[in-house]
Amino acid sequence: MPVLRQVPRAEVTDKVINVYYDRLFGPGRDPVASPGTATGTPGDWWTVFALAPDIFRHAVDGFAVYRHPDRKLDPVLRELGQTRAGWVKASQFVFSQHCKSLRGLGVSEEKIAAIPHWSVADVFDEQERAVLAYADCLTAGDGRTPLAVFDALRTFWGDEEILEFTYITTLYAMHAVMTRALRMEFDDRPEPIVEVAAPEGFSAQDFLGAPRPKAD
Repeated sequence: MPVLRQVPRAEVTDKVINVYYDRLFGPGRDPVASPGTATGTPGDWWTVFALAPDIFRHAVDGFAVYRHPDRKLDPVLRELGQTRAGWVKASQFVFSQHCKSLRGLGVSEEKIAAIPHWSVADVFDEQERAVLAYADCLTAGDGRTPLAVFDALRTFWGDEEILEFTYITTLYAMHAVMTRALRMEFDDRPEPIVEVAAPEGFSAQDFLGAPRPKAD
């Protein structure tokens, strides 16, 4: 379960939230008592964001930005950035959802499977590789981007496309971080990095006091 309270339908007074509850969960259905969306997610991103209706509306307006008819980005290149952001930020939810989006755009299973190791995969063309490199700069590098990356992007994008991609990719990096922090959707899972117990009878003193091997 998420770490924050979810808002049941009976408490919703905001018209926009009610519209999304109807659209995602079905008319009249309470997504807290009866969770689950058509994509297989629990849907608790929506019920947690409903705690602050203005933030909810701001977030869904952000989703509309990348589908707006004024966008110049190729949708596949855009989704490569969003999917890579989910991977780098370790959000199973963002990564999983945008793998589905790539599939819906006709991207091959081979390319989708290679996103985690794109830098050593030979399935991406030069444009896709430049886009994935920039996505890594925005996410793993927190924005530090060598000028050579922009040089590569400018072989096929203008400044407008670069701005659009920068905004959308970092927006989804934010959603990845929030979803992990609040344990929403597919990111409600145990921490994978934990101590592996030592064998019975082992002590830290034994380890620290082990004799050093002699040099030849």
